[in-house]
Amino acid sequence: MQISQMETMSWDCSSCVSTPFYNSENEGRKAGPAPAGRGRASGDVMSDAAQVIFDVDQQQFEEMVLRKSMEVPVVVDFWAPWCQPCRQLGPLLERLVRERRGQVLLAKVDVDRNQELAGYLGIQSIPAVLAFRQGQPVLEFTGLLPESQLRDFLDRLCPNEVDRLVTRAMSLESTNPAQAEQLYRQAHARDAAHEGARVGLARMLLNQNKDAAEIESLLEPVGSDGPLGMEAQRIKGVLALKGLAPMTGDEAELRKQIAANPNDAQAYYRLGCTLALQGKHEEALAALLSAAEKDYALANGKVREAMVQIFYAIGPTNPLSDKYRSRLARLLY
Repeated sequence: MQISQMETMSWDCSSCVSTPFYNSENEGRKAGPAPAGRGRASGDVMSDAAQVIFDVDQQQFEEMVLRKSMEVPVVVDFWAPWCQPCRQLGPLLERLVRERRGQVLLAKVDVDRNQELAGYLGIQSIPAVLAFRQGQPVLEFTGLLPESQLRDFLDRLCPNEVDRLVTRAMSLESTNPAQAEQLYRQAHARDAAHEGARVGLARMLLNQNKDAAEIESLLEPVGSDGPLGMEAQRIKGVLALKGLAPMTGDEAELRKQIAANPNDAQAYYRLGCTLALQGKHEEALAALLSAAEKDYALANGKVREAMVQIFYAIGPTNPLSDKYRSRLARLLY
């Protein structure tokens, strides 16, 4: 997503009113990678031993907030040094976060130094607090809330039993995939709407070459935004690549066919499919592009479909995706 350069913004300081916190899911709040930073860093990291409280700028936002929120909820406090309510809210919020001993993290964003990030996230007045879980904004409020309401806000974010099952399963994926799958199944059985459980279970089934229909069913209700959405799209892409198996062949034989007839678009297409299933994504994309250059009808059909699935499988932000997506677009349009 392209973010345009913003003019210097003035912030409304919510000194007299506050808004109750509410679910920000499905409220049009943007998720996904934040814009690249252009300004100064927001300051030295402010942290206790567990690093539960820290400063963050727009360069660090994706890594320190979105990715961390996949494991533990992250509350983001948007503030400014001159804002008196911010200076009242900050210490109270920090104390309550520390009390929870790592169950929730607190990221501090100075809006004066990170105007583009604040604008991207729709922050219009401060203090503003936005909470992320599983890469998505889930709760928010503006203004200065009393301690009782702040405690309620944080309590709603702390991991529940299903969250803990998912976190445990993630830690076992590489060392004990069978147990990881079992834990994901337990989490999914207790909360069928939990996207972390759905995506995690789908990933384990994919890695073990298990039921494709179950994988598709698990991922059907998962959106495409945020880290979970991107992972769901990746899994769908890898699954779709497996569907190219009937078009594959012996790599050496296909290369001989191409050497004998460099204009054989079908041979290039089959070679691309073969390489894709071997995980040789760059070679696969190059072969598919060669097929597209030699046969427009093939390019606008099977080749385009195969390349799109590779883009999903390697991730839409992968440099290879950008490179070959633009080259394919130039051929087609």
